[in-house]
Amino acid sequence: MIDIKIEKVEVTLGVDIGGTNTVIGLVDRQGQVVVEKSIPTQAHEPSSRFFTRFHETITSLLVSIDEKYQLLGVGIGAPNANYYRGTIEYPPNLSWGGVTPVVEIVRKMLNLPVVMTNDANAAAMGELVFGAARGMKHVVVITLGTGLGSGIIVDGKLLYGADGFAGELGHVIVDPHGRTCGCGRHGCLETYASATGICRTVLEKVASTSQQSVLRKINAADITSKKICEAALEGDTLALDAFEETGKILGMKLADTVAHLSPEAIILFGGLAQAGDLIFKPTHRSLEENLLGIFKNKVKLIPSGLPEGNSAVLGASALIWDELDKKKRT
Repeated sequence: MIDIKIEKVEVTLGVDIGGTNTVIGLVDRQGQVVVEKSIPTQAHEPSSRFFTRFHETITSLLVSIDEKYQLLGVGIGAPNANYYRGTIEYPPNLSWGGVTPVVEIVRKMLNLPVVMTNDANAAAMGELVFGAARGMKHVVVITLGTGLGSGIIVDGKLLYGADGFAGELGHVIVDPHGRTCGCGRHGCLETYASATGICRTVLEKVASTSQQSVLRKINAADITSKKICEAALEGDTLALDAFEETGKILGMKLADTVAHLSPEAIILFGGLAQAGDLIFKPTHRSLEENLLGIFKNKVKLIPSGLPEGNSAVLGASALIWDELDKKKRT
C-alpha cells in the first residue's frame, strides 16, 4: 500500500479587536478567508474575561477546520496597540486598565508567533499584501471611520517611529482654535474628516445657514454619514457642501503628508470612503491645489482594494504573514 502524504495548507489567524466586536479568521497566503467568527468584545469587562472567551473561540475555530490546514502564527489589529511592546495601552473604548500584554497572553495560549499593531497599521499592511498597494513601496493608508487613522508604508515596511505610535495623522492640527477632539486638544483633522467629522459639519450648517435640506428633518442625534451620503446622492445642496468642505480640509492635510513622505499613492479606506466620488473628487482637487509643485500629478488617490466584509481580518493576517516572511529572509 502506498502512503500518500497530503501537504497541509498554511494559514494564519487574523484578529481584529474592536470596541464592540472582535473578529477572528483563518487566512491563507492568497488572502482567502477559510473560516471566520465574531464575538462581542464586551468592552466594559476586564481583559481577563475577554481572553477567556477569546481562547474558547479560537479553540472551537481550530476544531472546526479539517486536518489539511496548518496554523503558523497570529496577527492582531487593535486600538492603541504598540507593535514594539506587544501591548494595548490605555485604550479609550476598552475598560482594560492601563497596559495589557496582549501578545504575551496569546503567545502562551497557542505557542505560536504573535504580532500586533494598531488597526490603521493593520489596514495598511492588508492593502500592501492583499489589496490596492500590492507592488508598491511607499503608501499612506487613511482610514475614515468614526475617527481618522493612518498607516504609513516606507520602502515596503510599516513606519512605527521611535515609540511604536508613528502615523497619527488624525491628530495633525487643522485649526488650533477649532473643534474639540477626543484626545483633549482642539482642531484635529479627525474632527473634520471622518464619519463623525462630517456629521459635525452638517449640524453646524443646519444651525448657521438657511439652506433647504432633508437633513433638517432628522434629529441631531440621528444624523449619520450614511444619511448625509444618501442626501448628497439625491442632490441635497447642504449635504454636497458638507462633502466639499470635508474633502477640502482632508486634501489640504494630505498635501502636507505628501511633503513629508512622498508616497506613490494615498489609499482612502473605511465607511466615509465608501461615499466614492462624493469624497474622492473634492479631496483630490484640494490635494492637487495644495501640493508643492514637484509633487503635482504624481500621487494617486485610490480606494481600498480589500473586500469590505473581511478587510480587518485580512489586515491583521497580512501583518503576521509579513512578519513570518521577514524571519525567512534573515
